[in-house]
Amino acid sequence: MTMVEMACDGAVVRLTMNAPDRLNALSDEMLAALQARLDEIAHRPDIRVVILAGAGKAFCAGHDLKQMTALRDAKDGGVAGFQDLFERCARLMARIQSLPQPVIAQVHGIATAAGCQLVATCDLAVAAEDTRFGVNGVNIGLFCSTPMVALSRNIPRKQAFEMLTTGEFIDAARARDLGLINRIALPDELATQTTALAQQIADKLGAAVKIGKQAFYAQLAMPVAQAYVYTGDVMVENMLNPDTAEGIAAFLEKRTPEWDQ
Repeated sequence: MTMVEMACDGAVVRLTMNAPDRLNALSDEMLAALQARLDEIAHRPDIRVVILAGAGKAFCAGHDLKQMTALRDAKDGGVAGFQDLFERCARLMARIQSLPQPVIAQVHGIATAAGCQLVATCDLAVAAEDTRFGVNGVNIGLFCSTPMVALSRNIPRKQAFEMLTTGEFIDAARARDLGLINRIALPDELATQTTALAQQIADKLGAAVKIGKQAFYAQLAMPVAQAYVYTGDVMVENMLNPDTAEGIAAFLEKRTPEWDQ
């Protein structure tokens, strides 16, 4: 069985987590497979947008609790194993945001704990209207501290803290209102609508989207004055791209741009 299936449709690639019997949990195998796929895609200029989906009845149920429990049998009580697990998970999340291409989560069923973290980490998210989201670790005595990092950077802090401390689910409408997802689709239209969003982005100048994604995350970590200096330099770099000159000329001449990139 292929842990993460990859299917290309022009400039859009779909990655499907394929462990439906485990609700696509982020097991050691799943983390490794996702990391490998994303590392491969990072060097594919022909790919402009990535869709991340899950097979079966759920998007992702978070970490594999059976594997986590087994780590406790180590001589150190699991300290090194747990540290390694969370470092690998953090590396995957960082890879999603450092990837040159935008990543869209196509979410259905449930997205819980690290699965909710995965949604929050993706650049965009489209969810079926019956999807539920939660950071429910507190219900079993495990506060979702690492998922909290992405969640608290997506939604207001009081709402994030409520989800983290109550372990309650929120529905897709609430997730959209809070900013965790972008769009809601009927279940049987989820793939179609997600693909349409991906194609809309893929039709743009790839070099501009690439530089824009990098700048988006970089400026968020800066004070406002520094962010303006940095993004001004980014704009200069973007403006000097010959394809950008072609895009501007095409707009002024009311025609479709003919881009090389």
